[in-house]
Amino acid sequence: MRSLVRDQIRGSLPGADATIPNSVLRVLSDSQGALCHLTLQYIDWLSLQLIPDTAEHEWLDRHGDIWLVNSDGTTGRKLATLASGVADLFADVPGVVIPVGTQLTSGTDIGYETTQLAVASGPNIPIPVPIRALDPGSAGNLDPGTDIQVVSQIPNIAGGATVVNLDGGTDEETDDELRFRVLARIRQPPQGGSANDYRVWALAVPGCTRAWVSPLEMGIGTVTVRVLFDDLRADDDGWPQLIDLEQVTAYIDTVRPVAVKDFWVLAPIKQRVDVIIKLIDLDTTEIRAAVEASLQDMFFQKAAPGQTIFAAWKVQAIMNTANVISVELLDYHDDIMQSPGHMAVLGDIVYG
Repeated sequence: MRSLVRDQIRGSLPGADATIPNSVLRVLSDSQGALCHLTLQYIDWLSLQLIPDTAEHEWLDRHGDIWLVNSDGTTGRKLATLASGVADLFADVPGVVIPVGTQLTSGTDIGYETTQLAVASGPNIPIPVPIRALDPGSAGNLDPGTDIQVVSQIPNIAGGATVVNLDGGTDEETDDELRFRVLARIRQPPQGGSANDYRVWALAVPGCTRAWVSPLEMGIGTVTVRVLFDDLRADDDGWPQLIDLEQVTAYIDTVRPVAVKDFWVLAPIKQRVDVIIKLIDLDTTEIRAAVEASLQDMFFQKAAPGQTIFAAWKVQAIMNTANVISVELLDYHDDIMQSPGHMAVLGDIVYG
């Protein structure tokens, strides 16, 4: 850029070609070249932000706000949600009132509060009280039976409580997930109730990460939607619970065409697929762990309701693992799903 500016000055000013180094004219031309370079760098960066497939975080949010409407009425990125559920509290005497807003905390210092008033019916009898997390995100989810502590000072209320159920907390949508939805919306615009529209509506629900739609599966005028909640239900291969299916159903029911006879939101039926490896080279503990990760990624990318898992896919996933030279499966066969509703998940990996 500096040489271009120097050449322009030499061509415009008679005698400028004799400019000596470090002269005022030389310094001015180099300064102007640097400014032009910075401007071009900004334009180059800006060109990436104007397209959603290369936009960075804040600019990607702007694209999301333009193109996407979520199930809760917000636009763009799906926000983190609060975990909610029920916890059992205990009183020493009957008639003790547990007010709304009673504070609790977990061993991980996540705060919770009660959302309904409750009254103890007797000493040491569990008092089921609805609670919710004070901060959004998956960190607020707790397993049933987890012990939490009552922070608020309430006479005759024990300090300990037990979680009955506490989930539904989801993290903020990642850039990759948001980018996928924006590009899908641009590439496949709404068509008044097409199969893709149902998929978009399902993915607009917080926590829903994958969805498949089968028109006419249950008869003329029907639509079947199968969904997974990969992050929220990670401990169960992403399989949704009843409350998740009800949330997706409730939202789709507000936007679907009235002409549709009926629709169902279901969880796929698990069909475990074992991978039996006769021989692998190299065979180390580290490589076995990497092979499992590669197979998990393949199942995530390829598996779908009714989708056959081909033996070639298994071999390809294993061979794509770093430092694997060769592999031989003991039982080289394709895994066919038992029904259109069955979906493959990785089962056991057996060596030798």
